[in-house]
Amino acid sequence: MEPITEKQESVLKFIEDYQFKFGSSPTLREMREHFNVSSDNSILKHLKALQEKGYIEKDDTPRGIKLLNIVKEKLTAASNIARIPLLGTIPAGGPVLSEEYVLDYFEVGQDMLKKPQGSFALRVSGLSMIDAGILEGDFVIANRDIDPKDGDIVVALVDGSNTVKRFRKKGHQVWLQAENSDYSDIEPGEYLEVQGVVTAVIRQY
Repeated sequence: MEPITEKQESVLKFIEDYQFKFGSSPTLREMREHFNVSSDNSILKHLKALQEKGYIEKDDTPRGIKLLNIVKEKLTAASNIARIPLLGTIPAGGPVLSEEYVLDYFEVGQDMLKKPQGSFALRVSGLSMIDAGILEGDFVIANRDIDPKDGDIVVALVDGSNTVKRFRKKGHQVWLQAENSDYSDIEPGEYLEVQGVVTAVIRQY
């Protein structure tokens, strides 16, 4: 495509930002007010140049400009992203999404989540799960709405402490299995609460 002037580039950028934010194009009045000009003519001149140079396409809608390809790509990418909380600790009763417990937020692809609703992340400490491929410093994504079954890796609260272990159940007996021979399995003394089933592991290098 032909090069564009600095002013034309600023008009194009405004259209792009507006489309990404609102999903439609700005009106002539909105563009005129944004650029603080009194007449539509100067805006129309830039739009005509952008159209002739192939940067925009006009349509028959009241707002007149089709969605830019870069905006379509951004909107598609954004629709596939989920934002989940990174929790520091998880109190009894399950994940609590309040400032007291939320350290940050993760943006991950929807395809990494079995259920976006109810998902949360937790940083792993310790080496008790290395044989399952979960290392210290990894982030596990878990879901509080999935019922645990024998063999699932879970986030659990055991006698006041959060841990990541493999869930084991035989009859009425429940315990947590470590995936490292240097660590013992955990049989709850007074309290065991499964707070989420692990669905993914994230490792940052």
